[in-house]
Amino acid sequence: MLADALRVGTLRLDRVRVPARDDGTTAALNREAARLRTAYEDLAVGSIPGVRAARELYHAIGLDPTKTRPSSEALLRRALRRKPMPAVNGAVDAANLVSLTLLLPVGLYDADAIRGEVEIRRGRPDEGYRGVDDAEVRLAGRIAVCDDDGPFGNPTRDSRRTRVTEATTSLRFVLFAPAAADAGALRTALAGAEAAFTRAVGGEPVEAAIAP
Repeated sequence: MLADALRVGTLRLDRVRVPARDDGTTAALNREAARLRTAYEDLAVGSIPGVRAARELYHAIGLDPTKTRPSSEALLRRALRRKPMPAVNGAVDAANLVSLTLLLPVGLYDADAIRGEVEIRRGRPDEGYRGVDDAEVRLAGRIAVCDDDGPFGNPTRDSRRTRVTEATTSLRFVLFAPAAADAGALRTALAGAEAAFTRAVGGEPVEAAIAP
């Protein structure tokens, strides 16, 4: 069962205003990238504690994380290689800051583009979606974030259908962690995510939850 491998934190914020860029978030991302380089530049990526936690999650669902990388590890590798952090918009950049700080994969979605209830389950053999970069994302056996219209997210890449833009006014954030993750630590992580988003895009937090 997926619940044996995965624990998630979810957060929703309404009435947000997404800027093309938030200078405070950009500066914080660059500071976090520099901190990680100082701490870990001479280590093999797989030996970094946070990386091990995200890889445990992938191994638990039967994926090789060295072939399909968690989004958090992809960001960390950019930082260690001194590549610029992605710059998308104030909300997405804040989500990347949270992911890089926690070294856990996250998803960020336009809540108004989600239809019905959100379910997180394993993807079925024929399921997939167009990623935010238009690449096809196949979901067979993988973690899939779904609504009434089908899958729209996973811990590697978000979908084009629910992508966050400057027109977005409501956010749904998902933090993916191994099942062994401490619920209290995840609540603290969600509080930090809420603070990062409200600094970058304002808004009104209306929901925060840990499951299972």
